[in-house]
Amino acid sequence: MTIQVGDSIPSAKLMQGTAEGPKEISTEELFGGKTVVLFGVPGAFTPTCSAKHLPGYVQNYDALKAKGVDTVACMAVNDAFVMGAWGKDQGVGDKVMMLADGSADFTKKMGLELDLVARGLGIRSQRFVLVAKNGKVTHVAVEAPGAFEVSKAETVLAAL
Repeated sequence: MTIQVGDSIPSAKLMQGTAEGPKEISTEELFGGKTVVLFGVPGAFTPTCSAKHLPGYVQNYDALKAKGVDTVACMAVNDAFVMGAWGKDQGVGDKVMMLADGSADFTKKMGLELDLVARGLGIRSQRFVLVAKNGKVTHVAVEAPGAFEVSKAETVLAAL
């Protein structure tokens, strides 16, 4: 079942690519006591994700912070090295935390997995965005297949 408004963020471990190498971060550490915007993408370096989705959050970072967001994070079912390289390629700096859910454990716990095995891409994340305050979901939007509307940074700004 897909995560809903009012649900608690499930417990899981994610990986972050850092200059020192991969670093583990728990969802409790990520979401505890903060307002977090987490958006998920089907894959790093993919066309819509690279041209529109991630850049929209980088461009709207200051506006999100002004609305009380403590952390903006991007997650994909990729490894921490790929997510780190993608963040560097996209110039995210310290604005967007790039998180890897390499085995799709967290993605599955949220009910947001996307089966692209037939297309040779394995299990991925659906394109989504959620806002959580102190670990509780206050907003969630999942894109229809092939769409890019409800998970845009501008849409989240309007919802905050």
